Amino acid sequence: MSEGLNQVTLIGNVGALDLRYTKSQTAVLNVRLATNESHWDAKREKRIEHTEWHTVIVWGKRAEALAKIVQKGERLAITGRLQTRSFDDNRSERYATEVHAVNVILLSPHHRNEARGHLGTEEGNTRGQGDGSHGTGQPDEDGIIPF
Repeated sequence: MSEGLNQVTLIGNVGALDLRYTKSQTAVLNVRLATNESHWDAKREKRIEHTEWHTVIVWGKRAEALAKIVQKGERLAITGRLQTRSFDDNRSERYATEVHAVNVILLSPHHRNEARGHLGTEEGNTRGQGDGSHGTGQPDEDGIIPF
């Protein structure tokens, strides 16, 4: 039996950022990302727009770095994997589907010179694997922030 592929790519605008820490002091950044679509109505008289909101989770040193340089309204490209979790809200069991980021690419114009490129996560970063102890946190000549 072959293995499947769990991969998603989103390009959208940041609605909110929330940096928290687990009990073991691992950083977790919750990013609300809005993606927009538009199409013409059936009579082609009016353009209809639709916004979809996604919850993106970034872990560890990358979460801390991203929280420092990204603000509401900025444009990001995110690749990651979908993960669904369940929880009980005292009335019934509920589910939430999140994107766990593997790579984050900063697309806003003011990041092109200071930090353009991507903030990879432990799984996706090819420069400085692992615990984030590598690199300076400053972008290299390609705009990639090594960790």
